[in-house]
Amino acid sequence: MSTTDAPAAPPTSPDISAPGLAPSPTPAPTSTTSTPAVTTPQDRPARRTVAWRVRFAVLCLVWGFSFLFIKVGTEGFAPLQVTLGRVAFGALVLLVFLAIKRERLPRSARTWGHLAVAAFLLNALPFSLFAYSELTIPSTLASICNATSPLWGMALSVVALSEDRPTRRRVAGLGIGFLGVLTVLGAWQGFSGTDLTGTAMALGASLSYPVGWIYVRRILARDQHSHLAMSSAQLLLATAQLALVTALFTPLPTSFPLVPLLAVLALGALGTGVAFLLQYGLVAEVGPTTAQMVTYFIPVIATASGVALLNEHLTWNTPLGALIVLAGAALTQSKPRTAR
Repeated sequence: MSTTDAPAAPPTSPDISAPGLAPSPTPAPTSTTSTPAVTTPQDRPARRTVAWRVRFAVLCLVWGFSFLFIKVGTEGFAPLQVTLGRVAFGALVLLVFLAIKRERLPRSARTWGHLAVAAFLLNALPFSLFAYSELTIPSTLASICNATSPLWGMALSVVALSEDRPTRRRVAGLGIGFLGVLTVLGAWQGFSGTDLTGTAMALGASLSYPVGWIYVRRILARDQHSHLAMSSAQLLLATAQLALVTALFTPLPTSFPLVPLLAVLALGALGTGVAFLLQYGLVAEVGPTTAQMVTYFIPVIATASGVALLNEHLTWNTPLGALIVLAGAALTQSKPRTAR
């Protein structure tokens, strides 16, 4: 996951889960995120309740298991078919909630055109790359590659967003993060035992997210539609894109094995659809700073599930490198303390 799914305004820290789904309404952060044009009552932080911790834990589990779902799904279906099912089931969940809330999809052709670009960069492309990457690399490695998304985001935002200026803290975080990537890959061994093509695909997927977020920030930040409406339209467009590509390049499945089918259903309905609703509610209730902490639990859960349920091999440098990556990502998103 996988990674985040991002029309209106990404979360304070780029969503590095497997999602790429519509970001939550938050203030402008320090990296690849944007500020919504209008703050509505539901966008304002609400009073905290004990239940938010339960939803936080559920979100960590859902996004952490997304990489396992991808791996299991590709055991029965082609990568493009897994990705198509993912966005289709995710779109269905959001459309149901859209109908319940009696909201409408955007009507502007311009908005749909820009959302088509967002759907490609934030859903169709990264989801497909992760699915293909897990044909040759473990789900644990894919989740760690996904965790580099904030690092890519910081590097790109310095170039693409004039208001984002590099600081020593953020540059240090960037360097530490990529040192962590080299540790995960075992660079001192010449990357032996690592499929470089699969790893490059996973890293490319994590890079696609901040590219999409920057596009959204520059083009769609002032759109007046709700996050739910924008996300629903985005996933519908991603479904259409993938349906076309899948029909052209992938033969129809000859069977529908139950376990991979359930994995794709969970990946889409839970990891893409329900996860967005959980994230949106958490940001509204406890604020973006607390909600973004889910980022640091995803690789831990993905690694634990991959080792325990898929019998994936884990060498010492993988968890160590993952910790270094997360430390670097946290440093790029942190702000220096101000004197009182």
